[in-house]
Amino acid sequence: MSRVVVGVSGSLGSLAALRAGAREARLGGRELVAAVVWSPPEGEGLFARFPDRTWAALWEAEAAATLDRAFEEAFGGDPAGVPVVRRHVLRGDPGRTLCELAGRPDDLLVVGARPGRRHRGPVGRRLRGRAVCPVLTVPGPVLPGAWLRRLRRAVPGDFGAGPAGAGTAPAFGEEGFRPGRGADRPS
Repeated sequence: MSRVVVGVSGSLGSLAALRAGAREARLGGRELVAAVVWSPPEGEGLFARFPDRTWAALWEAEAAATLDRAFEEAFGGDPAGVPVVRRHVLRGDPGRTLCELAGRPDDLLVVGARPGRRHRGPVGRRLRGRAVCPVLTVPGPVLPGAWLRRLRRAVPGDFGAGPAGAGTAPAFGEEGFRPGRGADRPS
């Protein structure tokens, strides 16, 4: 059975890639393989010099939680209509590991990208140069410019943390939300 392999990182682009990969798997009757690829934050070289299995287990658990959260956010669980769904948490370089996982010519490799940045990151360059199967790059959603400007100026107090009407600031997107207009920030 041919497969649709999706690289998941938890970003908006990877959620869009997961949805597109599920659609491709459903339409073609293919197996969906979703993978999170992780490596120690300080890099494999330093980790090899000072290995700590407790930290490695923590990072692997966080990667597994990212994968589960992505499925929950994208579909509310496993996608409907897909014959087989497999989830993998793998350790290594993302580009190389995804190329190895999607190592058959009849596979389809699906990755997400920021809007307007097709294959420009290091993972995308590696995939474009080394993948033996077709690579589908799915852009993440485009936020309106006004939202992006508001988010850049946001301060923690702009995001209310309590029930509505309990004296908290309005949540993002609600009427009256004005990031960066607090008393401690100049206009």
